[in-house]
Amino acid sequence: MHRTLKAALALLCLAELVASTPLAMNLSKLKLSDITQGIQKLNRGVQVPCNDTRVAQVAFKDRKLSEQELLCQAATVLDNMTDCKKDYEPLITSLKSLHGMTNCPPSTDNEIYLRNFLPALGNYTQALYRRISATAAN
Repeated sequence: MHRTLKAALALLCLAELVASTPLAMNLSKLKLSDITQGIQKLNRGVQVPCNDTRVAQVAFKDRKLSEQELLCQAATVLDNMTDCKKDYEPLITSLKSLHGMTNCPPSTDNEIYLRNFLPALGNYTQALYRRISATAAN
């Protein structure tokens, strides 16, 4: 009985530790890296496909929104594109796998060109990757 109680206490402590882990730790470093590399690959070409397409703006610098919410909004923006959607499908899939949300329309009605949206998304995911790495190192 004594061992069972110790095991139960250890499991409860572990569950509490996992629950208190910051949201950034729950994000996959591999998926963030894939997103950043995918954006870089799209930007390496002479012209990003559909770069003159207007898309909803995501406020990546808004500290009131969670990381998952911002990633979900970015996925929604790319998912709502009609042209060149197949080119962005790997990004959309990676973004969707990170946030686990179903409905998250962008929090602003502003629009920007896709050529400006992609670098902002790349910078955001790169910053998340660095933050996760720094947190894991501590």
